[in-house]
Parts: sequence; structure tokens; C-alpha cells
Amino acid sequence: MEANRNCESVQPELLGWLAGDLSAADQRAVEAHLAQCPACQQELTAVRQLWDALGTVPTPEPSEQLRPRFYSMLAEFQAAEVQKHRWSVAGLLERLREWWQPAYALRLAYSVALLVVGLVVGYGLKGRPETVGPDSPPLAAASQPASNPAAVQQVHLLEQLANPSAVQRLKAVSNAEEVAPTNERVLAALLSTLNQDPNVNVRLAALEVLSSLTEEPMVRQGLIKSLTQQDSPLVQSALADLMVQLQDRRSVRPLRKLLQQENLNQQVKSKIEQSIETLSNDQAPHPSTPPTSHETHPDIRSDLAPTVAA
Repeated sequence: MEANRNCESVQPELLGWLAGDLSAADQRAVEAHLAQCPACQQELTAVRQLWDALGTVPTPEPSEQLRPRFYSMLAEFQAAEVQKHRWSVAGLLERLREWWQPAYALRLAYSVALLVVGLVVGYGLKGRPETVGPDSPPLAAASQPASNPAAVQQVHLLEQLANPSAVQRLKAVSNAEEVAPTNERVLAALLSTLNQDPNVNVRLAALEVLSSLTEEPMVRQGLIKSLTQQDSPLVQSALADLMVQLQDRRSVRPLRKLLQQENLNQQVKSKIEQSIETLSNDQAPHPSTPPTSHETHPDIRSDLAPTVAA
């Protein structure tokens, strides 16, 4: 093997010989050729100098932006993959399954029913013969609910409250604060959101809006009934605080029933027991005289705002 070695076969292996990566037989063959070949000895000297020079090159430190850039690229790649999956057959089926949940289906059916009723009533009123008279234009304008901004806003809010996106439902709850005081359907939808929404932040946001409307008997009764329907410690605690602020003794019974829930959070249990003791006190005012909004609602707003923002 050593006799067959020539310069063309030895020179490419000089770097491996310096690094010690060659097999024992190849190493002996290279050494035997180097012993009798001045040209390869000169080549070895040049390769050795290059080898030594490379050993003195400092290892570059990674940039501080390396990790953020990597995660940014990873996020873009994941977003692209999600977008591809979203428009695939499997992705569409998965989205349909996410949409068609019992809670969402009920709200969607309710919203569609309201929309259909509004369209039917609007079409029927539009088809009536107009009575010509000096007051007919305002009457005609009032007989078209489709052009009524309040009706349109109500339908839009109810559709948003049934949206699968928690962000959209939070926006709907925030927008409902202006409409709810004069709209029983929106009040009922907010109470339903408080009791059935799968997202705790959305439920807390609904509770925050309803807490400013406790002078409405429908709202008070709905909040009391909601006590036994909650499973989130945050919502249970916020409701217990609100009942104490309202001094509504009718909430004592559902609060005691809430204490019987299995796996009730210990801190929430202590708060509920304290609330029952406060409400059972003889000094508590009658529920027919609710506290004013400035006495009741700033505290619960300050308690709930950080959680809703999260």
C-alpha cells in the first residue's frame, strides 16, 4: 500500500494526518511518502502553518439578538403552518367542531332567531300601504326596524356574545355596558354569559358590567341565582363581595348552598362564610334599599379590572 502512494493521494490527507483522523495504515503510508518526497514536505509545512493559524482564531460570541431572532423565526414558521392547516380539510373540520359546542350553538341559534324575526317584521311592515298625511314620514321611518340603529346594535352585540373568540366576546361585553341599561335582551344575554361562558375573564367582565346595574330587579335576581352556578374561585369570590356590598340577604341561602360544593377553594370558602356572617347581621339594610353606584361599584371594578385585562 505504501509503494502505491503518490503526491496526489497524499496531499489531500495531510490535514487529516495532522488532526490524527487517519487510520493506522493510512498514517504509516503518509509518513513513508513524506520521508522521501520534498514536495509533500513543503506542502505539509504550509498546511501545518494554516492549522496553527486556525487554532489562534477566536470563537465568535453569539449575538444578543440570536435568541429573539430565532424565536421570531419559529413563531413565523408556526403561524405559516397554522395558516396552512386552517385551510386544509382537516383544519376546516376541526374548526367546525370547535364552533359547534352546545353553549355556542345555543347562543348562535338565539342570535339567528332574533335576526330572522327582525327581518320578517321589517319585511311585513315595509309591505303595508302607507297612509298619506303630514305625519306619515316619521311613522314610516319608525316602522322599519332594520334602519333602527339600536336594533342593529342589539343584534350585533348578541352575535358577538356568541362568537367563538374570547377576545370578541370581551369586546361585546364592554360594548354592552352602554346598551344594557335600556335593553332587557342584552341584560339577559349578559346574565347568560356570566353563567355559561367558558372563559373566566369574559365572565368577570360580564359581572363587572352587571354590578353597575344592580338597581334593576332582573339583574339582582339573576346575580343571586348565579351564585350556585359558578365553578371559578375568582367569580365566586367576586360575587360574594358584591352580595356583601349590596347587603342583599336573599343571597344567604345560595351562599350556604355554594359552601356545599365539593373541592371548594379554601380561601373562597372563608370569604363566603364571612359574607354569610355579615349578611346575617341584624344591622344589614333591607334589600329594597340598594346602595348607590358610587358606594358599591368602584371597589368591585378595582378588584376585577386586573383579572379581566389578563
